[in-house]
Amino acid sequence: MEIAIIAHDGMKAEMVQFLNKNKELLAKEHIKLIATGTTGSKAEKAGFKVNKMLSGPLGGDAQIAARVAEGKTQMVFFFKDPLASHAHEADINMLIRVCDVHNVPLATNPATAELLLQAISQQP
Repeated sequence: MEIAIIAHDGMKAEMVQFLNKNKELLAKEHIKLIATGTTGSKAEKAGFKVNKMLSGPLGGDAQIAARVAEGKTQMVFFFKDPLASHAHEADINMLIRVCDVHNVPLATNPATAELLLQAISQQP
């Protein structure tokens, strides 16, 4: 299962904390992580193997949306910073829309991401 991880600047530390909390599950052989550039670099520094795309504002959100549309990415964790504005808001909305169109689970906060991980941890 390919899981995309993305976090706005104000949420990157929270994403790394979430990843560390769930390291045992995320390190399993059947789980592959992809990420936007900066989020991926932070995850790598925390010891995770990540396939990095471009930085979000440089097209990384669009690259991940394409993987969702192609059926390559089965889940997205996008920790959005609700208190900040983002110049690439159109790309963010496009990624959310593509997840909706293709019925791909999308978590925009740690609580929802935790529930999604609980669901996949119970699969055989």
